Amino acid sequence: MISAKDFQELKNKTLKHFWGHDTFRDSQGDIIDSVITGNDTLVLLPTGAGKSLCYQLPALLREGVCLVISPLLALMKDQVNQLKFRGIEAEYLSSELDDFDAEVIYNRCKDGLTKLLYVSPERLTNFQFIQQMEEIQLSFIAVDEAHCISEWGQDFRPSYQNIKDFRKRNPEIACLALTATATPKVLEEIKNKLELKKPNVFQKSFKRDNIKIFSEEISDKYQRIFNILKYAKESGIIYVRTRKDAELLTEYLHRNKITNVDYYHAGLTTKEKNERQNFWNNSDQNVLISTNAFGMGIDKDNVRFVIHFSPSQSIENYYQEIGRAGRDGKKSFAFMLWDQQEILNFDQILRNQIPNKAEFLKIISYLYSKFQVAEFELPEKVFQLNISGIQNFTKLSNAKIKNVLNFLHTQEIIYYNSNKSLSSLELSIKADEIDQIPQKDSYFIELLLRTISGITTHKVMFSEQKVSDKIGVSIHLIKERLKELQQKNYLEYIDGALASVKFLKARDERVTNSMYWKLFEQIQKNKIQKWEEMKFYIEDSTHCKMKLILSYFGEKNSKNCGQCTVCEKNKQSIFGKNMTSEIINLLNKKPATIEELSIQLNFHAKEEILENLILLLDSGKVKMLNFRTYAIK
Repeated sequence: MISAKDFQELKNKTLKHFWGHDTFRDSQGDIIDSVITGNDTLVLLPTGAGKSLCYQLPALLREGVCLVISPLLALMKDQVNQLKFRGIEAEYLSSELDDFDAEVIYNRCKDGLTKLLYVSPERLTNFQFIQQMEEIQLSFIAVDEAHCISEWGQDFRPSYQNIKDFRKRNPEIACLALTATATPKVLEEIKNKLELKKPNVFQKSFKRDNIKIFSEEISDKYQRIFNILKYAKESGIIYVRTRKDAELLTEYLHRNKITNVDYYHAGLTTKEKNERQNFWNNSDQNVLISTNAFGMGIDKDNVRFVIHFSPSQSIENYYQEIGRAGRDGKKSFAFMLWDQQEILNFDQILRNQIPNKAEFLKIISYLYSKFQVAEFELPEKVFQLNISGIQNFTKLSNAKIKNVLNFLHTQEIIYYNSNKSLSSLELSIKADEIDQIPQKDSYFIELLLRTISGITTHKVMFSEQKVSDKIGVSIHLIKERLKELQQKNYLEYIDGALASVKFLKARDERVTNSMYWKLFEQIQKNKIQKWEEMKFYIEDSTHCKMKLILSYFGEKNSKNCGQCTVCEKNKQSIFGKNMTSEIINLLNKKPATIEELSIQLNFHAKEEILENLILLLDSGKVKMLNFRTYAIK
């Protein structure tokens, strides 16, 4: 048996070999010890504290496969890609994989080649999955984003209840539950609903001393962001609410000679997203302007600032997003830009995107009738989905339709793909039947066979652009011909440029009318409650911003941070005496604008700097070179 000393040495060598670190952060080492010794473990670590390492490293040291339960496919893909990049064998199972791909993954697990297998909680009730798991040796179960088990959050996933039943099949297997955003009430719920046995609980304070929080009510956000980026030549993230905001803000900054920015959102192709994220990851100065599609699984320690062009939907989301700054422990900044009219607009938008019960059922009924899905039927096909078709039929807003589709996707009732991706093609007729169909059709299929290999045996992902380049036919014509051949049942074609939907559960009107609606209604109520809490945080000007966050997460006796917008305002009378000398010191070096002085004074409020400049102008110590630039007289 390995000694304690040898084990610690092995743990440290593993950390160094795969992750390149010499030491563990905070309580990581103790958490890993708890997992390796087979204890149930509950971990609450803020964003950036390195939760994933707490199960990834012990998975390498324990015999068998670590089963990681994660709520989001994008998160699974990102984690698996990162692990493979480090040389660690990991796989994920999802509804988009066909049976052949899934079988390959199961076999790799049985052979002991794969060390981490990522699955959604819905899969735990899948009969084939349960059968396969009986032949796979599990090392332990890791439940990521464990707060999704709570009915009090906007991320509630009822399928997390499946974990408890799955564990009963493997009672000897230890469970590690991890979350970055849980109130005391939610932590207790995680313990109870996962039936953790005498868990070792590790909880780190949410306080981030190195992040200076600004909350600024402002009308011209474009100008404010321009001023920040003009002088802050470091790596950062700007969170916006919509894809259009991301593109317009990027365009504005490029027009004004701020070139180290790019946008990132779910509408980009996978290749575009990977290229932009990789460039940003490897840069010290690049800034990404993004919707909340960006951020999960980020492991970049030198992000110096996070700007919220618009407020987040909840304090949990906001804290996770600002927590992506300053992971190296160095001074970093979080800017929240808002205005009162925008807050009122968001109130309206949030309520307008929530359908009533009749509208909710109308959207779902359209899906089933459009694709001719009978009661208790579960079609195997992937269907092309046109959102405007749903709008025309239901006369409902795009926001309500998207809200319902995203709900159905999150609950794995359907697989809804709204992203641009490669198209897919599979031949439905046998190769020896091709010469029996009309010559025009057989000729085109022969062209496809020479251009795209494998379509006679399985579904193949392909690019119409590449086919167009090879055969010299326009993309539009290729798509039209493929649709014609699909109507004749010669092939199965999914256009990657359009949304698609696959049904994952059989149609059941009784369940839809009761359980699904009640669940949808509960999640919408939670969403509104979370926004109300966020709204208070934004508008409050009397309490320390960091203290409000800590209080929200159950840290009741915390002290003021001493550096946020509110704290700076409260100590203005003390700091004001020193500010004039600070300004004189800076202007002695070279003339500067208010924006430049603000940044050099750690983004101190421009109003206070202006007040001090007026005093210095009156006393004759400072002069104006032009209407914006100040210098020593």
